[in-house]
Amino acid sequence: MSNAHDIPDAGEIRDDFVPKAPFLSREFHELEKERLWPRVWQIACREEELKNVGDFVVYDIADESILLLRSAPGELKAFYNVCQHRGRILMDQKHGRTKFVFCKYHGWRWGLDGTLQKVHDESDWDGCPTFSKQDLRLQEVHVDTWGGFVFINMSENPEPLADFLHPIPQYLDFLKFEEWRYRWYKTVILPCNWKTALEGFNEAYHIAATHPQLLEYSSDYTIARTFGRHGMYFYPPETSTPPGAPAPRTGRPIPDDLRVTFAEFYGLMDKTLNAMFSPRAIKASERLLEEVPAGSDPMTVIMEHSRLHLEEAAREGVDLAQMTNAEVGNMGQNWHMFPNHVFLPLLDGSIAYRSRPYGDDPDKCIFDIWSLVRYGSGEQPPLEREFYEDWTVDTEARFGKILAQDFSNFGQTQKGMKSRGFSGSRTNPIQEREIPNMHRALYEFVQDDPATN
Repeated sequence: MSNAHDIPDAGEIRDDFVPKAPFLSREFHELEKERLWPRVWQIACREEELKNVGDFVVYDIADESILLLRSAPGELKAFYNVCQHRGRILMDQKHGRTKFVFCKYHGWRWGLDGTLQKVHDESDWDGCPTFSKQDLRLQEVHVDTWGGFVFINMSENPEPLADFLHPIPQYLDFLKFEEWRYRWYKTVILPCNWKTALEGFNEAYHIAATHPQLLEYSSDYTIARTFGRHGMYFYPPETSTPPGAPAPRTGRPIPDDLRVTFAEFYGLMDKTLNAMFSPRAIKASERLLEEVPAGSDPMTVIMEHSRLHLEEAAREGVDLAQMTNAEVGNMGQNWHMFPNHVFLPLLDGSIAYRSRPYGDDPDKCIFDIWSLVRYGSGEQPPLEREFYEDWTVDTEARFGKILAQDFSNFGQTQKGMKSRGFSGSRTNPIQEREIPNMHRALYEFVQDDPATN
């Protein structure tokens, strides 16, 4: 059993300071395994991955492996992915379809509802205590859904998912995430702690240095807000420029013909990220050059792009027109869903990140990247999951320039934090406030020993 004796006190965390131990400490990693991951709701997959009866997904988190499956029409189940006989992992594949759950070691078999169906030479256990089909059911894990995302929680009595997520749904339900689907799905192993990677996407303060090419076309100054354990950032209107205009810090004016640079910006994002901006939003930006007069004022360009975007969506059977200006104005640019999920939603496209420990190694993580789009009925592409063990191979070809730039920071940050010359992160208290907020929430769990409650 781990303890927290050598972990800095939560009181050391400030909006402008986060101690380095949680990123590096083996002890903190063990405390997360014991006190964090078993007790929080976390995204395991999406419902479209479990569309048909027998569809399954395996979700690995630290030492645990969770089997999620569609057990019956309208019913999802989640189990510890472990045989009740000798402890072998049941499903070696990470996803697929099956008629039952089978252990390859000694042939025990369970139904999709977790009921034990078959034991070779079962009579040999006659008279043995607690050897019944009820005793030997697969051990269940709590499962619930929001917005098409499937969450699991290993606690015996977890708080309701709706309470855990509050207030995120009230800001984002209007986007109807349950109607969105994967555009692409990529997983990569990164040479850093799961928090190091996640925090690289939990703020926009890095844009000017890491993604300087974006300053030609967009603002980069944001303000972060926190909501309990969760957080978000947004671009304040008073210091932001329209899409296609240089960031205020460059000192350059809004172009005379914003249509051109607006379309260039959307094209750049499509080429170097291929996410967030939906294909129809890209198409609408291209139509600006054909259908909007040159030299139109910025507000006209923005409004016309919005009209063309809604028109492209309606053509594909997606109604974006019901969204109100208030809903769109309040949705923010980036959300951190505690503990390990970050997403950047636009009207019908998003990029989302999930960061997880890599087994028992606090210096590595499993990093999932999802491009999500609200497609019209029957238009979504088939789901193809890509997995990369080494992020340094063909990085731009596999992930695009923007993610390649992000990835280049993480291993060097993990290495640098180990220096005697570094005591902790001096986080920006305005733009990076989500990061210390996340660490305060982490401490709620790692310093709370459930054995003493």
